[in-house]
Amino acid sequence: MKIAVVGAGAIGGYLGARLALAGEDVTFIARNKNLAAIHAGGFRLIEEDGSERHAPTVRAVQAMADAGPQDAVLLTVKAHQVVDLLPELRALFGPETMLVTMINGIPWWYFHDLGGPHEGRGLDSVDPGGRIAAHIEPQRIIGSIVYPAAELLAPGVVKVVEGNRFTIGELNGERTPRIERLSQALIGAGFKAPVSKDIRSELWVKLWGNLSFNPISALTHATLEDICRFPASRALAAGMMTEAQAVAEALGVRFRISLEQRIAGAEAVGAHKTSMLQDVEAGRAPELEALVGAVVELGRITGVPTPQIDAVYATAKLLAHTLAQHKARVGLSPA
Repeated sequence: MKIAVVGAGAIGGYLGARLALAGEDVTFIARNKNLAAIHAGGFRLIEEDGSERHAPTVRAVQAMADAGPQDAVLLTVKAHQVVDLLPELRALFGPETMLVTMINGIPWWYFHDLGGPHEGRGLDSVDPGGRIAAHIEPQRIIGSIVYPAAELLAPGVVKVVEGNRFTIGELNGERTPRIERLSQALIGAGFKAPVSKDIRSELWVKLWGNLSFNPISALTHATLEDICRFPASRALAAGMMTEAQAVAEALGVRFRISLEQRIAGAEAVGAHKTSMLQDVEAGRAPELEALVGAVVELGRITGVPTPQIDAVYATAKLLAHTLAQHKARVGLSPA
């Protein structure tokens, strides 16, 4: 398959390097130091067991038009970065191109092909003014849940922390020939790539933790282990998750694990800094709207109150605004 990876960061690098090593025709859309590093030496991948693999022949371009139409486009940027890719992204589309959204949180396409009273509705929190939906036809989209953790050690060098599962699914739940092809390509590259009949319910299980642990960690600079073991923050996370479950169930979602199982899973990860905590420490814009703001909006749409989520969202949003205003970053340092 011809596969473009939009975003040569940790997850994009992990996917692209492995797919290229498996014989797929991979092109990275990259910029600046990443682009130069891939041009100079391809992509290096340090696997979970410490072994190193080198994909020397991967292609990298800055302009999407230079890559041309693809069979599949893996969108591995952060949710708030998608709008900046429009309309250049369309240069990667042919008549049958799949767009695989490998993005955390509630996606802009949530209500497309869902049926029911909200069919086709947009979400202002993740797609203000409907700009993304106007540029990307919903029939192109394949949903995906990203489970692995990886780290970009240097331009063109990714270290896998843990995991190799990327669940994928059509928005309407069908098992189509194209999603079978995509699944087989990912499996051939050494990934687990189950095809879900209900991608939204699986999305909520991951979001369940992200919408609570991420902003709490960004505000407190605590790791997952710390949040889960400190009684007050554990109770806050559980309260936010309870509210989110009510919102999701109002939209027809069914949770296949319990809230306590989800918290225990987060605690088992240990002293891990969430992505939102890493963002505020590095002075990057956090993925606040897709992970938290969208849940607030869905609460309003469904008429489900979310007071604890609202309070944490407001404080985290103020933190993000303050950091952007002062072009600053925050972190712990020894007293």
